[in-house]
Amino acid sequence: MGALQKLERNQLEHPAGERWVSMTNALARAGAGLTLAEKRLVMAAVAKLDSRRYPQPGECPCVKITAAEYAETFGVSSDMAYKALRSASKALFKRVITFYDDSYKRTLTKRKRPPVTTEMHWIGEAKYHEQEGWVELHFWHRIVPHLMGLRKQFTTYQLEQTHALRSVYSWKLLELFSSYKGNNGDGWMDITIDDFCTSMEATEKQRGDFAAIRRKIIEPAVKELRDKDNWLIEWRAINAGRKVTGLRFVFRRNPQGRLPLED
Repeated sequence: MGALQKLERNQLEHPAGERWVSMTNALARAGAGLTLAEKRLVMAAVAKLDSRRYPQPGECPCVKITAAEYAETFGVSSDMAYKALRSASKALFKRVITFYDDSYKRTLTKRKRPPVTTEMHWIGEAKYHEQEGWVELHFWHRIVPHLMGLRKQFTTYQLEQTHALRSVYSWKLLELFSSYKGNNGDGWMDITIDDFCTSMEATEKQRGDFAAIRRKIIEPAVKELRDKDNWLIEWRAINAGRKVTGLRFVFRRNPQGRLPLED
């Protein structure tokens, strides 16, 4: 078996045929600036990595994605898949992931030291084969520890869950939930409004207007996850005086009944 074929097996101890996206919690909560097409492409590639295998020092795993599998995975036409591979693979080379170290560890009432910002790329090389309709992505070596050799504090979800999603906000919220949920799939998340805006990549204008965050980010993302991925989600804003300082989410998939938002 060739090196590329070996990398395309996901060995997270899930049933054969299932594709799972796995990454560190830090990466799931980072800002990445991806469009929907770029998010689909890079996560389809991540799902092909053996996330349990420890990479070799400096290793840059190479993954192949075809237009046919992109179309099948995300329910789009072949023509749209070809266009998405071409544009997304080109754009991914320039995309930067922004980590805010310690950001997600801050509580709603007490801040630790200001977070340290770290930036890195998803990929170091991308090859698009125009006539054959497939792309090769070579992950940048510094991002690999966030995708392979995972043993604890990592986020995982089925790639199939994203099939019907049409919003990057919904996808990011799914990743946040997956990083906070317990082993039984239930979870709750208290998060500062600053950290939420960072993870969801809200614009500077939105950050100063909670009504806009609610209308353009939270409510559409919650609705899409409820309607298209069987999540039951309850949420509310946490206030300090008249200012919204944080958010509380309680969530689970395939639930029965409402979830309590306890203080």
